[in-house]
This record gives sequence, C-alpha cells and structure tokens, in this order.
Amino acid sequence: MNPSNFPSTPSEDLSLERQICYAMHTTVRAFDGVYRELLAEHGLSYPRYIALMTVGEHGPLTVGALGELMRLDSGTLSPLLKRMEAAGLVERARDPEDERRVVVSLTTAGTERLSALGDVPRRVAERSGLSREQLVDLHRTLRHISESLDAHG
Repeated sequence: MNPSNFPSTPSEDLSLERQICYAMHTTVRAFDGVYRELLAEHGLSYPRYIALMTVGEHGPLTVGALGELMRLDSGTLSPLLKRMEAAGLVERARDPEDERRVVVSLTTAGTERLSALGDVPRRVAERSGLSREQLVDLHRTLRHISESLDAHG
C-alpha cells in the first residue's frame, strides 16, 4: 500500500479517495457485478448463493443460526428463505425439539444447484486480477479487520 493514500492532516481525513471504507465499498460493488453476472447463469442472487452455501456447508440450521452466520436479521432472511423455498432449493420445518424454531435444510434440487456452482469462486478469482497467494493474503486481512471491528463494536 502506498502510505501517501492515508490521511495525515485533518483536511485529508475527509478526502473520499483516501477512505478505506470507500475503497472497500467500491470493491464490494465491483464484486457484486461479477457475482450478479455469474450467478444469473444459475438463477440465483448473491444472498441466495450465500444462503445455499451456508446451509450446504453446515447442514440443517435454525433460521437464527443461519442469520448469525450470514450476518442477516430475520426480517431480511425470512423473505429470502421464503423465495428459496418457493424455488425448491430449501425446506423450512419446525424443529421437533422446539416448535418455536424453524430449521432450514437443502432439498435435492438445492444440493444439485450448489454442486453446479463449483466454478464460481474460481471465475471470480480470475476476474479479480490477483494471484492465489494475494487472494489468500487479502482474505486473511479482511477476516482480521472484521474481527477487530466486531471486537470494538
């Protein structure tokens, strides 16, 4: 990183191009565009893709646990899951041990759709212009930043 990109005077503190949050925001928007294109081939939005991967990785999950893993509140997650259920990708059922909880699991179609998505991460990585090593370093750095910000939030 170029140290001259970081604020050193109060007037530079408000320069948009020097804001880390703005650099992350524009990067996320660029990633969104790539994912939108690649996931459209599979009939998915990015939130559905993340939900499919999360349930596929962790197995059946309560809506609350899924929300925690995805960092989404139930007001955002419930309509998403309803649409995924209507598309035949997931099933929602009351937890027999606690009727207040709803458990989400992949259907056969959801498992098949998830399997068909195997090339998406590689295609996104290729478009990033970064080497595998750079992507691993970036991932590590972003996780560290998230953990640090969460610890102070």
